[in-house]
Amino acid sequence: MIIQDLASFIEGNIVGKDSFFDDEGFTGRFTFLNDAVEGDIVIRHKINGKGVEIAAGKNLACLITQTPQDGACDKAKELNFPLIVVDKIELATAYALKWTVEKFSPDSKNVIITGTNGKSTTSHLIYHILKNTGVHVLTNTDSESEFNTLIDPMVSKLISDEVKNNGKLDYLVIEVSEVQGWLGNLMKHHAYLMASAVKPSVGVITNIAMDHIGLVNSIDEVFDEINQVPNAIGDGVTVLNYDDDDDLVMKLTPKHPFLCSMNNMDSKNPNVYYDNGIFYEGKRILENKDLPFTSHHFIQNILSAVAACISLNMDIEDIVEGVKSYRPLNRRFSKLHENPLIVDDFAHNPDGIKATIAETRKLLAENQTLYVVCSIRGSRGVEINKLNVEALAESMDDNTKLVLSSSNDVVDHLNFVEDEEREIFFEVLNQNNIDYNYFDNLCDCLKDTYKCADANDIILLIGAQGMDPAEGLLENILRK
Repeated sequence: MIIQDLASFIEGNIVGKDSFFDDEGFTGRFTFLNDAVEGDIVIRHKINGKGVEIAAGKNLACLITQTPQDGACDKAKELNFPLIVVDKIELATAYALKWTVEKFSPDSKNVIITGTNGKSTTSHLIYHILKNTGVHVLTNTDSESEFNTLIDPMVSKLISDEVKNNGKLDYLVIEVSEVQGWLGNLMKHHAYLMASAVKPSVGVITNIAMDHIGLVNSIDEVFDEINQVPNAIGDGVTVLNYDDDDDLVMKLTPKHPFLCSMNNMDSKNPNVYYDNGIFYEGKRILENKDLPFTSHHFIQNILSAVAACISLNMDIEDIVEGVKSYRPLNRRFSKLHENPLIVDDFAHNPDGIKATIAETRKLLAENQTLYVVCSIRGSRGVEINKLNVEALAESMDDNTKLVLSSSNDVVDHLNFVEDEEREIFFEVLNQNNIDYNYFDNLCDCLKDTYKCADANDIILLIGAQGMDPAEGLLENILRK
């Protein structure tokens, strides 16, 4: 590999050593500075002079950064070390992913999943169905959805480490954020770049809705970010959610669509649909009692996963067995307690909030109360919190009580609720004459709600990072 070729591909400028290292000198790994060994390439959004010094001391092949700080460039020149400075770090991470797939997993069948809601559940279900057959498969969605970022070399490192440690991969299942940013700036067409790097045989687009406000500010901008993904899938199969709101998903124009719907449809395209069970080619392949989820939006995820696996030419029997044996990801409509029933869900954007509350209300006994406990999204801006609280306001009724928390006792500085984010919640609720209780701390919030609820009531916990610790806090509360 010639450094200049690498720099040109990712639109970067070389500081320091301008020569080449051959394949023998490059391990093929893109990784992190702490994990790097001789011959690795490291990608870091920010790097200072000390970081360059460490990289040179490790005899790394190259260091790539978007933001050189505190003498990084001077140190690279002094040490004659190859530092590539880029304007778009996403080009570097896309290149790293492309290189890694081609070098470490050139023969695998690859699947990408993108969309606003349901990516993690769909990805993990596809992964499970495949793994259940005994093949070697890797996904970047783990049980806590911690390692699904493609804005750094994490996925490239996961792939190279997995192949080195456990041998050749048969399948890759990669979750791709539909909208991605870094330090408040949109990484334009991130989903297309990453999907292109993976070269998928099958792609899944779950839905198109508002999230990531500030990076995108209209549904048209979200559509623009997803619109090119079918081009990255190319001659592969693109699984589409036929029921998506505003028909935005169905405005996409893939070469080979595969449709999923909650209703029987009249379509010449391959399709699966739900009718008290899952049907394919007019035959029921899964009965309702065999599904790991019963809520509407999660059944849509099952349909997408089944369609993807059919598109991989899997045996129907293997798909059925995989769905039957699946256990959901954490915080996906998880039952934490009985009497009162406490349900925990990751719902954190308007569509997810409305869908989850609607599904929970179906479980509510007559004349009982639904307590919706929502963590305000910290450090995400006023816009997304305004949309979230408007979704909450729309979902309230006489049998629903709303409880809010900033989760100050459990979040770090990256998820701290700012005054303006909290105030927009209060403002919208007051304008709509909706009563609510508010707690600074999540522990106090959960204690009080549990104390107020009757045995036949339901407590629904919703939110992203601010609600993640709720299960652990509840274990202590319920123990007392």
